[in-house]
Amino acid sequence: MLRPTFPIETERLALRPFREDDLDSLYAYQSLPEVARFLYWEPRDREESRSFLREKMAASSLEKEGDWLVLAVEWRETGDLVGEVNLQWRSREHQQGEIGYILNPSFHGKGFATEAAGVVLRLGFEGLGLHRIVGRLDGRNTASARVLERLGMRREAHLVQNEIVKGEWTDEVVYAMLREEWEARAADSDGPGGEPAQD
Repeated sequence: MLRPTFPIETERLALRPFREDDLDSLYAYQSLPEVARFLYWEPRDREESRSFLREKMAASSLEKEGDWLVLAVEWRETGDLVGEVNLQWRSREHQQGEIGYILNPSFHGKGFATEAAGVVLRLGFEGLGLHRIVGRLDGRNTASARVLERLGMRREAHLVQNEIVKGEWTDEVVYAMLREEWEARAADSDGPGGEPAQD
């Protein structure tokens, strides 16, 4: 079980549960074709974003296997909602988790995805006691792959045309990190995600 204390602050960001007043900012990026391009869903209209916001607001802790922790990523300097990061508790028995993130393209190139994803890795390994965390992405999503690589995750698999997404065969790439790798990286002076870089 994991019930973080919020907000969780980094050098530039505050991670917190979603709120009702996040709707405009959430819709601003969920409605963009370039955001939905490598995801399972199509660009959303305002009512779809409102429905998903209600789900996100309820996902502020990990109570049981299968739950998702979904956090709004806020730029502390401006108060802008720049996107979201999430952590799924995939298996209690095997101590497995999965991370993900979506950022508004207006805030790409500032290292925010790396900074925020580093927090959910820490929550998974140190808060939930996971043994292994993965990140899965569309094989064409090279920007997302760079984020996982900057976090120190290993590219473990490239599954060729293993899914039909939006009517076309797509590749899936899997990255992973073990707790011992996290601990070794965290011992470095920069720590995971310590270097701001392009998203």
